[in-house]
Amino acid sequence: MSVPEELYYTAEHEWVAISDATARVGITDYAQRALGDVVYVTAPAQGARVTAGDPCGEVESTKSVSDIYCPADGEVTEVNPEVDENPGLINSDPYGAGWLFKVSVSESDGELPPGLLSAEEYTALAADSQD
Repeated sequence: MSVPEELYYTAEHEWVAISDATARVGITDYAQRALGDVVYVTAPAQGARVTAGDPCGEVESTKSVSDIYCPADGEVTEVNPEVDENPGLINSDPYGAGWLFKVSVSESDGELPPGLLSAEEYTALAADSQD
């Protein structure tokens, strides 16, 4: 299982890359492996207001449908059109080309949105989920 050190994670298996006031969001390697082959993604629409911890989309695989939970409050500024055309990018490159959407987050003196996990904390959570 791949867990890049430079990213942050949610307990619901989303990853977040924060740069300036933008959070790029996707699902983790652990999540895509648990889902199996991803066949369809519903991401929040560009311009939509999203709330941390709330469902904002879905990932459908050959095994099940899972909610996508937003990791931060803000406005969706971009949705990855490549994932819409090729949902399998989530399986082949979950931390790269398989990103889902970007959220404009208000800057709060450089503090992270609450509730995000470090790579080490997420690795421990995912290990506990496998037991």
